[in-house]
Amino acid sequence: MSVKPSNETAGCSSQEVEAFRTFMRAHALLVGAIEQDLVAAELPPLAWHQVLAALDAAPDGRMRIHELADAIVFSRSGLSRLLDRLEREELLRRERSADDRRGAYAVLTPAGRDVLDQMSAVYRRTVQEHFVPHLGNEVEALRVSLERVADSAREACPADAASPAPAAPSSAPRR
Repeated sequence: MSVKPSNETAGCSSQEVEAFRTFMRAHALLVGAIEQDLVAAELPPLAWHQVLAALDAAPDGRMRIHELADAIVFSRSGLSRLLDRLEREELLRRERSADDRRGAYAVLTPAGRDVLDQMSAVYRRTVQEHFVPHLGNEVEALRVSLERVADSAREACPADAASPAPAAPSSAPRR
């Protein structure tokens, strides 16, 4: 028979649990606000921005696909389907690795950079409106804390198990 731990013995205080719940609620609402603003601007969904931004930040705009999945915390299968859509829209291309016949790269195209620029304007505006004003002088402290949280969770949960496939857009790509 297992005993349900009380708030006192569960390892987290009520205040710590409430802080985590607030973080999760704020994350979900901010993601929803970004998605809504992208829809209003007739742009693709946030998952596309995550991929394009990660590629844009990589040397030569290219990353091995498994590294891209790890960087944006998507399952390999979910990322594969998303890359198929981005490739059909000519926002990226896949290249086989010359060194490893099984390896492949995702490479940002000029059209992908153009779409990323459009999406980033909306993304940054929404973050500026709903996130930045509430940080005060805590920007770097929050970033460092969240990086430590991500590192801890990454050790406990490999990227392929961390995120299901991104939701498919409800209609044709918005551009």
